[in-house]
Amino acid sequence: MDLDHLDGWRFCIAPMMQRTDRHFRYLARLLSSHARLYTEMITTGAILHGDRERLLRFDPAEHPVAVQLGGNEPEKLAAAAQIATSYGYDEINLNCGCPSHHVKSGGFGACLMANPDLVADCVRALLDTVPVTVSVKLRLGIDNLYSYTYFRDFVGKLFDAGCRVFQIHARKAVLTGLSPADNRKIPPLNYAWVYRIKRDFSNALIVLNGGVDQPDSAAHHLKHVDGVMVGRLAYSDPYNVSLYQRTLFSPDLTLLSRSEIIRSYLPYVEAELSRGTHLKQMTRHLLNLFRGQPGAKHWRRHLTRFCTIEHAGTEVIHAALAYIDSTHAFPISAPEALATEMSRPL
Repeated sequence: MDLDHLDGWRFCIAPMMQRTDRHFRYLARLLSSHARLYTEMITTGAILHGDRERLLRFDPAEHPVAVQLGGNEPEKLAAAAQIATSYGYDEINLNCGCPSHHVKSGGFGACLMANPDLVADCVRALLDTVPVTVSVKLRLGIDNLYSYTYFRDFVGKLFDAGCRVFQIHARKAVLTGLSPADNRKIPPLNYAWVYRIKRDFSNALIVLNGGVDQPDSAAHHLKHVDGVMVGRLAYSDPYNVSLYQRTLFSPDLTLLSRSEIIRSYLPYVEAELSRGTHLKQMTRHLLNLFRGQPGAKHWRRHLTRFCTIEHAGTEVIHAALAYIDSTHAFPISAPEALATEMSRPL
């Protein structure tokens, strides 16, 4: 891989279960033209035996976009990656960092860090099968397998197998006694090890994940590593994605307002509705866009209340946006039943 083109990983939005579906990724692309986007983790079994179109379809605007795979069998990972690549993904990412009990029971995710030889076999199988970048998302260690030497040797094993891109959550995973949520905040962050691994593997591309909750802190990390990956903050307060875009790429950028972002998102919503997508699948990603702003509570309540009404469409979003914009007129007419329901006070 040509490491001269590092901007492709300079700013990444982390794969998040039940968060980074294609509807959220499209919204994220409106907020940042540079962010590298990741799917939710998709297991090999789901791709090989499930609804591939639902799992893998994405809008071309999402590029660059990566699919994250969950699995531990080289042949099945390779087969799933080949299918995913046929959909046009730019990267195959192997999950070696998820600490959930469900993932642990399946023998993949963070528990793979106890078996570097198997992970190396998985990497080789992927590299032998697909023409796109193969990357690994991992932790600093798990449970008692936690020392810089172990972490360095694990990365080294995968580097020798051909992997050149590593997304590193700068914490260890505790697989017994901590929930996935606790694993995102209780084990202490150790950025020094991530900086050091970049020095030890200067020909690898290192992306730092974990606690990158301010654009300025992201800029600081980029003095030591090649990229930063933002997770929950990008979902809980998505307008922050625009702030990272400006700080890391375009200091003179005039940001679109939240209302302008919504209006840019509406054509996508209309197109998806015409394909049979339910409105709620898209509006759930919009709930936090006005977080901390006047009218945010009304915005959330309105979308939540009306998105499930039969035949509800973009008029629900228009009505909520009209309130945000301090108007009382619905920009477009709603079906009679919906209009009656929407006229009732919240």
